[in-house]
Formats: sequence, structure tokens, C-alpha cells
Amino acid sequence: MFMADSEAGAKPTFKFLRGGEAASATLDWSTGPEQVRKAVSEAMNARNVAVLLGAGCSSLWSEGLERGIPTMAPLAKEFCGYPKPPEYDDDLELIPSPAWSLDQADVDFLKKLGAELDGTEYSRNLERLMELLFSLRFVFTRSTKTEHAASSEKVELIINKVKSFLWERCTDGLFAHGDTAVLTLYESFYRKLVLRDRSLPRPWVFTTNYDLFSERAMDRLGLPYANGFSGVVERRFNPATFRYALAEQLDIASRKWSAVDGFVYLCKLHGSLSWTEDDHGLFPVRELWPQDSPARMMIYPTPAKQNSSLGSPYADLFREFQSRIVREQSVLITAGFAFGDEHLNHIIYQALTIPTFRLIVFADPASNGEIGKLRDLADPRIWIIGGDAPDGKRAHYFDSIVEHFLPQRPTERIDDAVQRVLETMSGKGGNGEQ
Repeated sequence: MFMADSEAGAKPTFKFLRGGEAASATLDWSTGPEQVRKAVSEAMNARNVAVLLGAGCSSLWSEGLERGIPTMAPLAKEFCGYPKPPEYDDDLELIPSPAWSLDQADVDFLKKLGAELDGTEYSRNLERLMELLFSLRFVFTRSTKTEHAASSEKVELIINKVKSFLWERCTDGLFAHGDTAVLTLYESFYRKLVLRDRSLPRPWVFTTNYDLFSERAMDRLGLPYANGFSGVVERRFNPATFRYALAEQLDIASRKWSAVDGFVYLCKLHGSLSWTEDDHGLFPVRELWPQDSPARMMIYPTPAKQNSSLGSPYADLFREFQSRIVREQSVLITAGFAFGDEHLNHIIYQALTIPTFRLIVFADPASNGEIGKLRDLADPRIWIIGGDAPDGKRAHYFDSIVEHFLPQRPTERIDDAVQRVLETMSGKGGNGEQ
């Protein structure tokens, strides 16, 4: 039984669980971050390193405002909260509902099919709702009953409303109006991720997020990356690009090559805002810049695939995830991921059958569900890091992970050393006076 990480008035602490070491897992913030940082740095020097970023990484609450994109639970709660009673502004003018909002006819239609939105899993996870809607579309579009044609149109309408809602939340927030807090955080993450010996394979980043923070961060840093697409004018999905590496020629005469530092493989497991279907030969999925319409967005690998092209990219992406983490000497680090995706959980459990695999989970150690199951395994290869942090933050949130627990660049270590010297000198200077 895990208690709260800190009592009222006490200094915040966090936990670093390594298998059965729960008894000595509580760390304070004076020495704890350095201890975790050393352990994580050592793990990230494994031959094969992969990071799995969940929705929590793109959400950043600061000063009472969401600087990024809400996680799946609040998104689902907002979407499934419609229809709402009429709302009026200060001048008693009716505030129109968003174009994507559900109306009573939508809710009644789903309820008639046995899909109650209020108080069910659909109100906590929009991806579960999308699974249902795509499955219904699969059935209705293949039915010969005339009444199913109207049902198919209704399902398509609701699917487009979900897409429009996600599009709005993923493209129009504070981050789209000059607030760079989340993007800066991603930049810091990628700077630290690429601190690997060039003799080791390049790191892989897998993400369930649809947003473009990773791509924009690496573009701003000038980091080259492979995301499964090839081409320039027409970028199309081609899984063969994940087999490519980027190298620089050291000696033209002897044809010596060396892997380029800072190269990253980016694999978006649930699709992206920038992907769209395009009926064109062997590579029917395109990457569009800029993104022009939510209706063109591809967002989730549903069990009832609408056609072979939709099945193809996701099948290839899951295969890459499995292939990377089941290799010998592999480490998987998860952040912002609540283990709510069964298809990914199965692959992770498969990897745990390999003795040299290690799993580092940044999450609340007191969590139930799949994280609780991982904790109860008492496996020394499974690390769970999380708890309270200073200033009311949480140790397992993405900003805390990047700031305190990932390897430091040489300049950061020097800055920290200088800061400690200044603090020491200040403490010796007569009650801290200058």
C-alpha cells in the first residue's frame, strides 16, 4: 500500500521503485534527482534505446492555464459533455455551440445502438469512441439494408465531429498563439536524448500523439530524423525509410563513413495531424504541410480497418515498435503514457520475456491498473519513477522528467556546478547578505 508522497507541510518527495526495492524507494529533492539521473543515464547507454511518449507529454499546466494539449480524459469529457444547456454572454446574447458539438440527435442515435456516452469509457477516452464509430461504419457501409445507409451517414457525421474537435484542440491553443513553453520543453528533451556515443544505434521515439511538437522541435534544433516518409514535393509513407541511416563521409578516397550525431527515428503509432490518405499506388498515405483540413486527418488504427491503406501504415508502425524493443540489450522509457492501449501493452509484456530488456516508467507509483500490475511484478528490470515535486508539480510529469532526470549536457553540468559554488559562497557571506 503506497501512501501520498508528502504530508501537509513536509518537503515533497518522490519514489524510485526498482523491482522489490520499495522499502528504500523514497527520495528527497536534494540528492534524489542526481541519483535517478545517473541510473537513467546508464540505462540510456544500452545498445538499443526507445522512448514512448504519451498524451501527457504535450499537456503543460502553468499558472492555471493549459499551455499545450489536454490529455485524453479531459478531451473526452469535454466532447461527450454536449449537448449543453444554452449559454449566454454578459449582453444576454446566445453563445453558439462549436461546429463539432454533438446534438441530442447524435446522442440518441448512439444510445439506441447501445453506446451510452455519459459515465462510460467513451467519456474518458475518445479513442475508444473512435473504435466504436469505425466499427459501426464498417458494418453499415457493407450492409444491404436500406435503413443502414442513413445510419452510415450519421456515423460518418459523428466521426467528422470527433476529427474536427481533435483538430481544433491540437492546432489551436496557447501554443499556436505565441506561447512556446511546450515546444521549448520538447526541444530540451531532444537535445538530451541524442547524447549518445555515435558507435551506438540511433534512438527511437514512439508516440501515440497526433500533434506536431516533436517534428517542430527537431526542425528548430536542426536535428535530422526519419519518420517513415520519403520524398520532397510529395512525401509518402514508405516503411523502408526506417531501415535507412544518415552518415557523413570522412574520407572520399577510402570511402570511410561515420553515423551523423543527433539522428532520431520518429514513429507516430496512432497517426498524425499531417497524414492523409491519397489513392496512389503502393504508397497511399501522404504527409501534408501545412495541414489544411481536419477531414483529411488520419488519427487512429481501429480494429475494423476501412481499407488496406489505412491498415498498412499502422501495421508497419506497430511492427517497428515490436522489432525495436524485443532486441537484446534494449531499454524502453515511457513518459506521459498511462498504459491504456492494450495493443502496445501486449508488445511491452512480450519484451519483458527477454532477460536483457529494461522498462523505465515515469508515472505515479501508487497508480492502479496496468502500472499497478507492473509494480506488483517486483521485477528489478522495471523501474517506476514518480511522486511529488517542488512548487506543487509532479515528478513524473514531462517537464520534471526533462529538467531533473534525463542526462545533462556538459554545459548544463557546468552551469549547475557554478550555481552550487555561488550558493555556497552566498551561504558563507554573513546571513546570505551580498
